[in-house]
Amino acid sequence: MIGQRGRPKLYESEAALKAAGTVFWAKGFSGTSLDDLSAAMGMNRPSIYRAFGDKEEIYRQALNQFGTIMDKAFKRTLVQEKDIRKGLKKFYREALDVYSSEEMALGCMVWSTAPAATLIHPEVQSDLMAAINHVDAMILQRVELAIEQGQVHKDVDAKSLSKLIQALLHSISIRVRAGESTKVLRRFIDSAIVILLGEK
Repeated sequence: MIGQRGRPKLYESEAALKAAGTVFWAKGFSGTSLDDLSAAMGMNRPSIYRAFGDKEEIYRQALNQFGTIMDKAFKRTLVQEKDIRKGLKKFYREALDVYSSEEMALGCMVWSTAPAATLIHPEVQSDLMAAINHVDAMILQRVELAIEQGQVHKDVDAKSLSKLIQALLHSISIRVRAGESTKVLRRFIDSAIVILLGEK
C-alpha cells in the first residue's frame, strides 16, 4: 500500500502541532531538538519538514495555535461579560487554568518561551511583538467600551491601562512557571483588578 503523501489531514495537523507546542512549552525553542519533535509528533524528520517546515516554522505555527486558544478565552470572558471587572476576573482565571493545566505548571507558552528566542530569530521577535500588539488592541477595545458605559473613569489613559492589564497576564504566567500556587495567584488577581480599575 502506498502511504499518503503531503500535508496531514487538518485534525492530524492540529494534533501534531499541539504535541510539538507542548514540547516547546516545556523546553523552550533552543532546548527542543528535532528528535524531541519527531517523538512527540509521531512523525519522522522528512515527514515533519514536508508537512510543517523547519524547527522555527513549527515553533511559530505552534505559537499561533496557542494564541487562538487564548483568543477564544478572551471572547468567552471579557467580550461576553457585560461588566469589565467580572470579565477580567473570569479571563485571568481561565488563563491561570491554561497556564497550570499541564503536568508541570508551565505558564503561558508565548510569554514563557518566545522572549528567549527573539535575539537569534527575528521572525519570532516579530511574532512576539505582533502578539503583544494584538492583545493590547483587544483589551483597549474592551476598556474603551467600559469607559463609554461608565464602568471605568472617563479620564483614565485607556492605552496605558490596557497595557497594564496585559502586563498582569505576563506576571501571572511568570509566577506560575516559578511555582507560585494557583490559590495565591487567584487572590493576587482579585486584588490587582481593584488596583487597576478601582472599586465598582
